[in-house]
Amino acid sequence: MIGDIFFQLSVRSVRLNFLRSILASIGIVIGVVAISTMGMLGTNMQLQVKDQLSSSANTIIITADVIRMGPPGMGTSSSTSSSVSGITKTQLTKIKTAVGLNGSVIPLYSTSTQFTSGNVPARGMIYGMDPDDVTKFLKVGNGTNIASINEALVGYTLAESLGVTIGDKIKISSASEGPPSNQSSSASRATVKIVGIIDTRGTVADSVSTDNGIVVSRDWYTAQYGGKDHYSQVNVIVDDTDKITAIENAIDAKLNTDEKTPAVRISDASSQLDTISSTLSTLTTFVLAIGGISLLVAAVSIFNVMMMSVTERIREIGILRSIGTQKGEVRRMFLYEAIILGLVGAGIGAVMSIILGWLVVLAMVGTTDYFFTYQSLIYVPVSMAIGIAICIVSGVYPAWRAANLDPIEALRAD
Repeated sequence: MIGDIFFQLSVRSVRLNFLRSILASIGIVIGVVAISTMGMLGTNMQLQVKDQLSSSANTIIITADVIRMGPPGMGTSSSTSSSVSGITKTQLTKIKTAVGLNGSVIPLYSTSTQFTSGNVPARGMIYGMDPDDVTKFLKVGNGTNIASINEALVGYTLAESLGVTIGDKIKISSASEGPPSNQSSSASRATVKIVGIIDTRGTVADSVSTDNGIVVSRDWYTAQYGGKDHYSQVNVIVDDTDKITAIENAIDAKLNTDEKTPAVRISDASSQLDTISSTLSTLTTFVLAIGGISLLVAAVSIFNVMMMSVTERIREIGILRSIGTQKGEVRRMFLYEAIILGLVGAGIGAVMSIILGWLVVLAMVGTTDYFFTYQSLIYVPVSMAIGIAICIVSGVYPAWRAANLDPIEALRAD
């Protein structure tokens, strides 16, 4: 193609109208960068979530699917208007029976609340657990596990936000969800001593977001917030992942005896991964569609430039046709010009996509561990191919029009 005289004429035309050609190619550059960057961002987010969720692939999450009237575990009359939800002690016993020796059953309490250290406030989750259960799925990176009722573990992110370390104390306000049960408790009951810092967990399937939260003993939690024996959720850590489905079916058979009104919801990492992946895919597709709009604008720009090129070279076309140049050769000459514009725009866009994509992924995802993977980088050649294809399509009509000009009329043009 490079040795083709018509290709050389196309290069000459681009060079003579260099500024106009570059401006036309900028649309392709923007489109390629938009599609590549957004595609890589979405893919990196999905890969990170998938990797994080895989760490809890052996966990089954059980949550209540009904609302019960009255503050749980407080022995109040049925006339109260308060309402809470939770896994009851009876249901917990059935779960343990269904699981048997195939895994560990970990019930926990949780609610959203506000923490204060000195004059620094922060908001996050507080979890109440049996201290013996903590080390089964949480890793204390620094310090020790809970040993007494007024001790607590703090998440890595929350510790940084509050500027606390081991030995410091944190004051915990009343929960925003669920009524406190001990309004007459002394102020010291709302203060805990940090004995350990939990390693960062990121996005996990068990929904225990400890990065920005605190873990206390279940006795401290129920003394402060009530709700004894009405757990927010129950996690089952299965010894053999191949038995997850069988265990879920066993739990479902024991607890969800009424098909119309199930008592609990049962999920695991795979179901949550499917939901999150579907959401991220939809979001990525939407953003890619927005990026595609810039390529449509570029197509109009390329079409404009090609039509101007045909108009400016009518006399040249007439001379070429008069000396025996075939219609197909004239068509090829203008298509070459469209391809050149596409290659220039796509090439520049690809280089910029790698640079900008890396920066965007680092800023939005927080890591580039998955950036140089096939799933991520595939968007670069794909967007380049789309950009070049759009240029070729935009040049088809101008090339056809140039090839079908009447040679005599073309020679008469000024």
